[in-house]
Amino acid sequence: MTGQIDNQHVEALVARCLHGEQTAYSQLYDLFAPGIYRLCYGLLLNPQDAEDVMQESFVYAFKNLKRYDANRASFKTWLYTITISRCRNMYRRKRPVLSALTDVVRSSIFAPEADSPEAAVARHEAQNHLEVALSALSPNIREAIVLRYGHGLTYREIAEVMGCPQKTAESRVRLGHEGLRKVLQPEGHALLEELLSWSS
Repeated sequence: MTGQIDNQHVEALVARCLHGEQTAYSQLYDLFAPGIYRLCYGLLLNPQDAEDVMQESFVYAFKNLKRYDANRASFKTWLYTITISRCRNMYRRKRPVLSALTDVVRSSIFAPEADSPEAAVARHEAQNHLEVALSALSPNIREAIVLRYGHGLTYREIAEVMGCPQKTAESRVRLGHEGLRKVLQPEGHALLEELLSWSS
């Protein structure tokens, strides 16, 4: 789940960056780096690759800041678009173990302290089902699910970031739902609901 970012504050930071204020670059980086890293990790499934692509994305964005047009997209959408493009380049070259995506989920879904051993075992089995389900998603579907539920982007924003029509973005999220539900039912259905509510 990502916190709300004040667009006016972001635009002010961008303006300061364009005037050469180095502290503004640092503030802009600090504001977006956590979300960009999670996006990279959610798609690349490798901490070092995620760190590398995050840094590469910021370097490109800061070097090309004059190209950013606030009338066409928010800075967040523009930065996510740059990041998605670089993630795609990376995972075309590498074939990561897709099941590592569940680390993103598991880091945000905690077992209740009162879980009995039996409940803990059942939860672990459900997580395994979730792992299989997430591994089965195609890259485009996985991107849409991560952007929607990992980062709270609207369908319009997802479409802008992924470079597709809004209807296509909606379709990819829907297909992701269907694919996950098909694999998860019945054991992992409750866990999937928890995943979806985690980032709503």
